[in-house]
Amino acid sequence: MADGVGSLSGWSADPTEVTSYVGRDVETGEARRLLAASSLVTLTGPGGVGKTRLAWRVAAAHRESTADEVVFVSLAELREPALLVPTVANVLGFGDRSAKPAIEVVVEALQASRLLLVLDNCEHLVDSCAWFADTVVRACPQVRVLATSRQSLGVAGERVLPVPPLAIPEQGDSFERAVNDESVRLFVDRASAVAPSFRLTESDTEPLIRLCRRLDGLPLAIELAAVRARALSLRQLADRLDKQFSVLTKDRRGRPERHETMRALIDWSHELCTGPERLLWARASVFSGSFDLDAAEQVCSGGELPRERVLEVVDGLLDKSILLREEYPGGARYRMLESVREYGVDRLRETGGTAEVRKRHRDWFAELAGRYATEWLETDQLAWIGRLRREHANLRVALDYCTGEPEDAVVGLRMLRDVKEFWIVRGLNTEGRMWVRRLDEVAAPGVPERAHGLWLSGFLALVQGDLSAHRCMLDRAAAEAEASGDELAAAYVLHVRAYAALIGDDMPEASRLFGTAIDLFRAHGDEGADLWASYNHGLAVWLDGDIDRGRAILAEAVERCERRGEVFWRGWALWSRAAAEYLQGDLAVASRCCEQVLRLHERVDDRVVVGFTLTVLAGCAARTGRPNRAAILQGASMNVWRTVGAWPTRYEAFIEPLQTDTDTVTAALGWEVAIKEFADGAAMPTADAIAYALEERSPEPPKQAAQVLTKRETEIAHVVAEGLTNQEIADRLGIARRTVDTHIDHILTKLGYSNRVQVATWVTRSGDPA
Repeated sequence: MADGVGSLSGWSADPTEVTSYVGRDVETGEARRLLAASSLVTLTGPGGVGKTRLAWRVAAAHRESTADEVVFVSLAELREPALLVPTVANVLGFGDRSAKPAIEVVVEALQASRLLLVLDNCEHLVDSCAWFADTVVRACPQVRVLATSRQSLGVAGERVLPVPPLAIPEQGDSFERAVNDESVRLFVDRASAVAPSFRLTESDTEPLIRLCRRLDGLPLAIELAAVRARALSLRQLADRLDKQFSVLTKDRRGRPERHETMRALIDWSHELCTGPERLLWARASVFSGSFDLDAAEQVCSGGELPRERVLEVVDGLLDKSILLREEYPGGARYRMLESVREYGVDRLRETGGTAEVRKRHRDWFAELAGRYATEWLETDQLAWIGRLRREHANLRVALDYCTGEPEDAVVGLRMLRDVKEFWIVRGLNTEGRMWVRRLDEVAAPGVPERAHGLWLSGFLALVQGDLSAHRCMLDRAAAEAEASGDELAAAYVLHVRAYAALIGDDMPEASRLFGTAIDLFRAHGDEGADLWASYNHGLAVWLDGDIDRGRAILAEAVERCERRGEVFWRGWALWSRAAAEYLQGDLAVASRCCEQVLRLHERVDDRVVVGFTLTVLAGCAARTGRPNRAAILQGASMNVWRTVGAWPTRYEAFIEPLQTDTDTVTAALGWEVAIKEFADGAAMPTADAIAYALEERSPEPPKQAAQVLTKRETEIAHVVAEGLTNQEIADRLGIARRTVDTHIDHILTKLGYSNRVQVATWVTRSGDPA
């Protein structure tokens, strides 16, 4: 995952996509040339032609040559157009805590970034991807978008690069010439991987050429065929492919279309599978993304495929390269390439078994959600969150199934309730609200599960600052809970109302409501909710004036979390103690609690608590005579808040203290120095800001303009600091937009920076005249 604006370091090569990469030098160079000339480039071509692998290679080359950050977003698993922007924002590391449209949050966060954003597999979301890419490149002059799709996005200014098949040898080519063609090199590479004894000799020239021409140079077709080198000689393989493909040319002139070639090759792979393997292939196509053996045994078994044979059949499909294996901390998982999965979808539909298998898929993930709810406090929380992150795409498919019928919607609402912490901890506020809305529309009147969905939606709306929706959802949840007599749902309603009072600085009301909710949670044995409410309760009691009792409640909450090995609410409990001490107590204790929170962040990725923690540490520094440090931490905290789409001033108890701290810092430093220190902190990537807060590093001094930039570059740097876009700079200075782009590239390179915020900081700190 990306580390934030200005340090989007989350890109790394996917070994399944780039291992033993063969060929594509020409296409890689052309794609890079197009990216230098346009903000949006789309790689197009049929399934199996290698668009994704080419995109990985282009991205790697781009990053190596430019030092730009690269973020790769795979969309193959995404089925909901409405979740496109939140998904991209999540991969980028941006939060979802704003009522503003997600596109505005993303655009604001990216406006100062140098970034290559790769959107892979856009074809099933082409309209949404076109709108998103167009919006981003128009508003963010230093962002480039590289898309892959079976069709172009159709956006003005888009450069389209059709991805051709790999080069194939000509009939009659010599052995020496043939073995240098890309398709032959890929076949040999993959055949050698499955059959280490595989070797080419000059006598193989004719069948080798015939085979590669028959496969049309399609990388996926070549890889599927290469698997057969384990059992067949090269000539046997070429002869069998000739026989398999003859049906395509029987009643037509010339060669079949490439998509027919691909289909025929997959048909042949399918025919070579056993009956159970074909069954598992079709049934496993209901999974989105990857899946593990337990899920395969539950969802794919039955009839001709007994549960006890699933492992054996999975092994057979791995052997035939229909399934690919991936290693994760929790064990092995399996996935299919999208073209292979789509073939399985067609086969399952032909048998009429789609509805039944999708229901079994839903039931499995509903059971998984139930186990999560039971074990959340009993086992390794980090492992559970990691597992749900890996299953996120499958959870979406299961919830989508639940939107079909009223009785299924009840199951979906129960799933949302069971994994409520996942939506909250991962900051998936927009998505969580979307699923509640869709399920609420389908569920029958009076179902008790609705109250839990509504309070969850009300909480997520509150977090985003959508107060009208928050109140509406809470009122409905309260009415539903009362009608069904569900005291636990009513307790959650009280808890969310208490949280709203805490945000609004109504501490007496917050204390009362939290206390009542906690009593109900304990009566119903919901310890997770008890812990969640307790740290908020302690903060409210403290700020209501009962410091000793508040301190005791918070100390108990932290101790209970530590005793259980709980990590997520522990971080918030520690922060609550830090906030209370900062506002009304011991600043040394507040700082120590903040340090513990930041060290927990190394295990728990929660930017919101980091933003709060840096804010409190800045206040502590301001009140203990460290104004320079306070200003830097204030800037760092504001940068984190900006990436999560919220601000600490949304919490009214902080408004006056933050203003007082700002006045203290500016009085001590003067406005000019204070702004320079603040800007330096704002330019820090989150990881660097945390290291600075823990006093593990110091901010870097600014580089001197006279040493690195030309007069024209210095002039442009100062205009960049005003926040103008490249086109606006070009208009002001009367030069071409491309000239401005080039100058800014030189500025960033010379200063060793990666984004425009850092340039603005340098201008502010250097004080050099334009």
